[in-house]
Amino acid sequence: MTLYSVVPKSFYEKPTLELSRALIGCVLVHETPEGPAAGRIVETEAYIGPVDRAAHSYNYRRTKRTNVMFFSPGHVYMYTMHTHALLNIVSGVEDSPEAVLIRAIEPVAGLELIQKRRHRARGIQQTNGPGKLTKALGIDMSYYGHELDQPPLYLSPKESEPAVESGPRVGISGSGEARHYPWRFFETGNPYVSRWRA
Repeated sequence: MTLYSVVPKSFYEKPTLELSRALIGCVLVHETPEGPAAGRIVETEAYIGPVDRAAHSYNYRRTKRTNVMFFSPGHVYMYTMHTHALLNIVSGVEDSPEAVLIRAIEPVAGLELIQKRRHRARGIQQTNGPGKLTKALGIDMSYYGHELDQPPLYLSPKESEPAVESGPRVGISGSGEARHYPWRFFETGNPYVSRWRA
């Protein structure tokens, strides 16, 4: 029994750019022995590996790290950057390595637990980045390959359709023309969107 309703696996069966936009407003939930914590997704980035030089799976590159990106949509692709574990949702169709990075959330449940996990940060700084939000929700590399329609880590449907904008992705300066693709999606005016705008 889950605390929230669960987005069905069929929700993820969309083209990657469409899914990246559709995720805005959905609630990312993690139920742990310490208690549940959750946040509304307010920022995402799409990575379309077959044609996207910014993607780990560019030109169908299949490695131990990218292997899950070739699975069916709705699986979790976790990877580390520096000391941070980053959460991505596999998208597209099976054998086409694409994914959506969850870049920022607005906390909606488990606020005390989030504060405990992110005790050195305050306010929006607790979850306004991809490494920050995984720490806040207690998500680690063990979720590599997890299916998001299964607890304890899952998505719950959005309550309403937020206004969404798009722009270039962040931190991919070495990816040629891909650095300019407007494949970052974010909720208009939400303060938890990361401070980067280009």
